[in-house]
Amino acid sequence: MSAPANPPMGPAGRGRDAVHRDRARLVPFRYRAVGDAYVLTNDFGRYAMVDAETFLRLVQGRIGPEDPAWPQLQAAWFVAEALDRDAVVAQTAERSRFLRSGPNLHILVVTLRCNHTCQYCHASRAPMHHTHTDMSIETAERSVDFAFQSPSPSLTLEFQGGEPLANWPVVEHIIEYALQKNALARKSVMFSLVSNLSLMDDAKLDYLIDRRVQICTSLDGPPAVHDAVRKWSDGASHDTTVRWMARINQRYRDQGLDPNLYRVEALPTITRLVLDDPEGLLDHYVTVGCRSIFLRHLDPFGWAATTKARLGYTMAEFLDFYARAYHHVIELNRRGTDFVERTMALLVAKVIGNFEPNFLDLRSPCGAGIGQIAYNSDGRLFTCDEGRMVDRGGDDCFCLGDVASTAYRDAIAGPQVRAMVLASALDGQPHCATCAYKPWCGVCPVHNYCEQGSLHGRMADSTWCQKYMGLFDFLMGRLQVADAFERSVLQRWATPRRQDHFVQEGGGPGQG
Repeated sequence: MSAPANPPMGPAGRGRDAVHRDRARLVPFRYRAVGDAYVLTNDFGRYAMVDAETFLRLVQGRIGPEDPAWPQLQAAWFVAEALDRDAVVAQTAERSRFLRSGPNLHILVVTLRCNHTCQYCHASRAPMHHTHTDMSIETAERSVDFAFQSPSPSLTLEFQGGEPLANWPVVEHIIEYALQKNALARKSVMFSLVSNLSLMDDAKLDYLIDRRVQICTSLDGPPAVHDAVRKWSDGASHDTTVRWMARINQRYRDQGLDPNLYRVEALPTITRLVLDDPEGLLDHYVTVGCRSIFLRHLDPFGWAATTKARLGYTMAEFLDFYARAYHHVIELNRRGTDFVERTMALLVAKVIGNFEPNFLDLRSPCGAGIGQIAYNSDGRLFTCDEGRMVDRGGDDCFCLGDVASTAYRDAIAGPQVRAMVLASALDGQPHCATCAYKPWCGVCPVHNYCEQGSLHGRMADSTWCQKYMGLFDFLMGRLQVADAFERSVLQRWATPRRQDHFVQEGGGPGQG
């Protein structure tokens, strides 16, 4: 929060006017006690950590150029008179650039069918014989046409389900149709496939590699864990997933791509089954060839809401798990394995990298409607994939219309998107507006709606807030005690690692 409006009288010989003059030199700031230090942040996204004595001098207005802390405050843009105005404007514009571009992530749910029965399924999948849940060619083309109306210069078309490979002809058609449109639109286009890989074959893989489609999958841990929560009636889900991961990674190596950067993105959903052994989860990821992991808390969407008693845990338990996992990741790097934990990489990008990684959950306002749109298999439009998941439970309040009858402008400027923007703008959240982590954080209105029955929620009681408050506290604590090696790892994670191979400019292969 900001410093008190009327600080105490300064020491002898310094009246209140002198105190106010010193305080006028500082930009408004927020603060939070973490460990033995106070974390100070400003609206430019910069931070400083000071001890308790320095913090007291600061809020009492007893600090100036002669103070040992002054150079740190000046370098972190807390001293108003020393600000480089052009640099501040440039960074502020860059950090808010997403507000001027329009939706760039377009999630295409090409089918609701899936051959797995994951115990926590967020998407509430349909059985394989429900072919009426497949997206049609006509709906697919209308969805792509709708996506290309976004003013964003870059588009990511992400195939989800269900299991998207169950409707392979439509996946192929969307890719070819989008590349054809982009020959004229001249946007930067990426394709991403989120698949359990069980329906993969050589012909499909050849096509995906040729069209430079990024491939993502789920891997929830060693075989006993993975197969227990990601059930597949046709065999061992874990072994099939890992086998195809190895083959895809080999294809990337055959193309001469950096093996530390180009690998199948495998994501775990953290359940109680791995909560007591984060080291085992991470070691298994390394064993199967992964070099990153995205440790995600179990969300309250879809079937996860009903299996919470068996698979869920408290936020305190998750944060304890995360701390153990983080320390093991650092240890893996000490042993020579280049390994990234992606949640922390997002945080350090903001905190020490001073750039916006455009992670839609940690934006203010969030990405719902203005950063992403989800396209259901029947052509209905949703603010985000989470909003579509709520619809699967019978509540369509996040629906924006459909691709057959809704104009792009009406969907984007409609009441649902406006409500999401207002609910996720942190300046309108009383608990967030005064939080030290406001410059880096974000709110998910759909999470609030599911957990608390309100888009705005009560952040002081929210597990979302507990999670990110805990993660930011953990990071700031590590920055106080980290040795040179750990700091070098965090600095490396804060550096953007672009996967330009997947970006296609102005058309398909041979046209970019």
